[in-house]
Amino acid sequence: MTPITAETLPAELHKAAGTVTRLLSTMDESSVTGPSELPGWTRGHVLAHIVGICNAMARQLEYAQRGEKIELYDGGMEGRTKAIELAAGHSLADHTASVTTAVNAAVAAFDSLEPNGWQAPISYRDGTVFDGGLALWRELTIHASDLGMGYGPETWSRPFCEHLFSFLEPRVPADYKFVLQPTGLAPLTLGHGGTSIAITGMLTDIAAWLAGREPSLGSLRATAAADGVDLPDLLPWPAGVPTQPAR
Repeated sequence: MTPITAETLPAELHKAAGTVTRLLSTMDESSVTGPSELPGWTRGHVLAHIVGICNAMARQLEYAQRGEKIELYDGGMEGRTKAIELAAGHSLADHTASVTTAVNAAVAAFDSLEPNGWQAPISYRDGTVFDGGLALWRELTIHASDLGMGYGPETWSRPFCEHLFSFLEPRVPADYKFVLQPTGLAPLTLGHGGTSIAITGMLTDIAAWLAGREPSLGSLRATAAADGVDLPDLLPWPAGVPTQPAR
């Protein structure tokens, strides 16, 4: 596993941002109002959320450069939810303008960092600017798939999937140990519980399942003591703000 670093992350952010804007360029008005892969959300909701998280991360960096911290979302989770609902029904032209502006501004903020700027503290997860960059990478990549525009988890890169394995280890229940066995790659163990379950399948299917998304290649299989078992339930997604997000 090759870890993502402050030197390699900007290129990944550019790729993820390019995917979002490219998918947006293929939409028409009916696409925006159509259902996304997230229950109860249209693609307009997903686009509005992408704008929100990009603006939030840009704000984290703005304050970090002054040696200050600020909550992730203006108005907290209530403000986040309200902003998404208000913007979800916007026209394609409005979504295109807001998404393009927000995505470009967020990526540019990370591009402008000095080497020591990556370790500046931010309020998100009580972490650093680097943690914020990883979060933006996750948000752009996963929500590009959530748009349901033909860019599913099967397109996720190996570095991204391996990053998800590390970040999402807190989703493993305390009693379990998952032995991930991605096809053609070395196994990886997550968790420290006494009940061992082997999860086999394509790398992207395992990552999608851990991320709470539908594995798109249908390759997953779980076994315990050589017997087939159901995929275990996962704990909630690690929260980046004091109250737990709905998605």
